[in-house]
Amino acid sequence: MELSTVAAFWAVSFLLVLVPGADWAYAITAGLRERTVLPAVGGLVAGYVGLTAVVVAGVAALVAGSPLVLTVLMTVGAGYLVWLGVVALTRPSAPAAAGTASTGSWLRQAVKGAGVSGLNPKALLLFLALLPQFTDPGAPWPFAAQIALLGLVHTASCAVVYTAVGTGARRVLGARPAAARTVTRLSGLAMVALGVALLVEQLPV
Repeated sequence: MELSTVAAFWAVSFLLVLVPGADWAYAITAGLRERTVLPAVGGLVAGYVGLTAVVVAGVAALVAGSPLVLTVLMTVGAGYLVWLGVVALTRPSAPAAAGTASTGSWLRQAVKGAGVSGLNPKALLLFLALLPQFTDPGAPWPFAAQIALLGLVHTASCAVVYTAVGTGARRVLGARPAAARTVTRLSGLAMVALGVALLVEQLPV
């Protein structure tokens, strides 16, 4: 697998990571509510590692080829996003003061982050559509190994960007509680809108 191919994939992947979405919303919320954003980002990263493993195993192709399974997956993922958005709207985050207790254990934050990324059906379809396009059938590397490498490259970009987003939100909004609550509500609204849009897509025409 040529370095130029990996670099081209990274450029596309990085641009996609820069587009705000559910991951951004969760990173911002964690940055405002928790003492450190690392557990939440670790969960988001774990979700993408899981999606990479699913694509490598070929399960994603089976899911995409089964309308019923795909509909169930999209519905569950959309419902989860709506629930997270409602929580953000009803309990907007205020900047955590230094020395205050976290709102949840690191494990809980990580599990929630893994759910945000791993249960996002759009992320699964993105991986299914994007990763194979940058593989080389004639390369000495097995197809699965190429997919794994590209998935990890994307995951590394996610780790850097989401850490910066969460940390930046805390630093910029840390002394502005009202602005922090507004941003959290907007993030929650974005997650609800995305979840509802995904649910509408599942309705029979």
